Amino acid sequence: MGIEIEENSELDLFEAFNKHEGDERIPAKVKEMEEELGEGNQKPEILSKLAQYELTLLDWIEGHKGYREYVAIAGKCWPAFQTQFGFVPCYVNSRLTGMGIPVSCEVDIYGTLSEFIGAAVSNDAVTLLDINNTVPADMYEEAIKGKFNYTHKDTFMGFHCGNTCSRKLSSCSMKNQMIMARSLPVEVTNGTLEGDIVPGDITFYRLQSTADCKLRGYIAQGEVLPVATKSFGGIGVFAIPEMGRFYRHVLIEGNYPHHGAVAFGHYGKALFEVYKYIGVELDEIGFNQPKGMLYKSENPFA
Repeated sequence: MGIEIEENSELDLFEAFNKHEGDERIPAKVKEMEEELGEGNQKPEILSKLAQYELTLLDWIEGHKGYREYVAIAGKCWPAFQTQFGFVPCYVNSRLTGMGIPVSCEVDIYGTLSEFIGAAVSNDAVTLLDINNTVPADMYEEAIKGKFNYTHKDTFMGFHCGNTCSRKLSSCSMKNQMIMARSLPVEVTNGTLEGDIVPGDITFYRLQSTADCKLRGYIAQGEVLPVATKSFGGIGVFAIPEMGRFYRHVLIEGNYPHHGAVAFGHYGKALFEVYKYIGVELDEIGFNQPKGMLYKSENPFA
């Protein structure tokens, strides 16, 4: 696919970060962040460190991209990051993704590649979310059933700690990573961007490789519902027709990881052509097949 990967350690990144301490550009970068966050600037004490980290990444990209025109980052964000850097990188990741430099969490290389493809197709910011969270039954009964044409199994919570670009959130606040804070001091878990994801059309997709280097991918179109999540992180209530069957017969049977990329709009047609263009075989492109169209492994008598 013409992709070049440069592997670097957290120690290299930590050294570069420390060299940016006192950088004269930090105050201007902090001001940018303050303007973006507005009333959601609930952790002002951490902004200078986040600005220092953002400048570190931007300078790293400029110094390492060589002849390449485009860059994406698959970053390691835990468990050592927060104890050594003193914050979590989620907000900075969200900002870079908003600049057109996709950043994936948890060193998800195919996740960031998927994000890059979606950003190129949509000409807009994308995000990467966990897809293994169910919508609580009481929330479905109270806010979705009878109001939207979806079954409970069509819905799921798309969630991540706080890496979604601010313009893709209904409102945003700088907070801390609550899961990490269960076992770490709160002050080293600051740096998430939290809020409900904006309602509207989405395309949920991912490109992946198997252990024997075979490309495969999936695409499903749906929407984020205008339903309050009552939760934390960057999160939304997602609805995709026949999601339950799609999750079982494509995502689980295909051994896909728990991260899915999200483009904000319906881009299935374009993504399908991109998959074909880069060499994904047609029988390796999964989609949310409508009711009555059986998956290969689906029992016709069930």
